[in-house]
Amino acid sequence: MKRQKRDKMERAFSRGFQAGLSGRSREDCPYQSVDIKMQWLGGWREAIDGRSVGLFNK
Repeated sequence: MKRQKRDKMERAFSRGFQAGLSGRSREDCPYQSVDIKMQWLGGWREAIDGRSVGLFNK
């Protein structure tokens, strides 16, 4: 059970990261669960920060 939960969290983070790289808004988060939504937003925030300092090309 813990493995499934961890995979779901990692997947949410990864999807948020990809959304941030593509320039999507944080309002586009597809998750309702607080824990998973926080993971998605964490990934999104990391990608946005990376883009702002020039780590990723548009």
